[in-house]
Amino acid sequence: MRRILVTNDDGIHAPGIAALAACAAQFGEVTVIAPKTECSAMSQKITLGSEMTLAEEDIGVPGVRALSLTGTPTDCVRLGVTSPAGRFDLVLSGINAGANSGFDIQYSATVSAAMEALSFGVPAMCFSQMRGGSEEVRESKLTEILESLLSREIAPGEAWNVNFPSCPLSEFQGIREDCVPARMGMFQDWYVLCGAPGGPYTVSMQARRHTAEEAEEGSDIRAILDGCIAIGKVRNRVMCP
Repeated sequence: MRRILVTNDDGIHAPGIAALAACAAQFGEVTVIAPKTECSAMSQKITLGSEMTLAEEDIGVPGVRALSLTGTPTDCVRLGVTSPAGRFDLVLSGINAGANSGFDIQYSATVSAAMEALSFGVPAMCFSQMRGGSEEVRESKLTEILESLLSREIAPGEAWNVNFPSCPLSEFQGIREDCVPARMGMFQDWYVLCGAPGGPYTVSMQARRHTAEEAEEGSDIRAILDGCIAIGKVRNRVMCP
């Protein structure tokens, strides 16, 4: 039986990880190891110089063992694949709250967890859901997509990256394959400084979401904003320079 490790960067009790674990349980024996708390935008950070705590958790998925770690998503994968009880055949990361596409991929701890798995020779997939709207497309298509991707070959050092749109199922426009990362992030953001001349200043980020027309055809962001599921590949830059 296929042994599957599921992780995320939103924390052990995020709804997305329970949905992914439940879906994955149809295709193998699932173990969840995920951060105790949210670790978004940590990229491939690991914990150095301090001990971490590993604890059993209940995420409400029958038959799935779940553990939380007071570390990062990368720590979770490293622990899972290097422990004596490891030997996982596949790592699934997600389902992230928010798209992991375009420039944002480089900051994503969801994607970085998959990159860590590849570093240890374990195949991996990333799953993300665009914020703000319906989860009907994800709920309807997740099992179909996971089953399809499990049947395909992919080069060593590459992982599947799947992004779901936030439109209702009635507005769903289909699945776009071979999406490339857009040459921009999902949001255009900038920093604002407030305070008296000479500082200190309070620094805050402001942002606006790009429109579909601002993203190039064939890109992941264009697909998501057009109401499509975007399927593409991300590469481990060490293994695939």
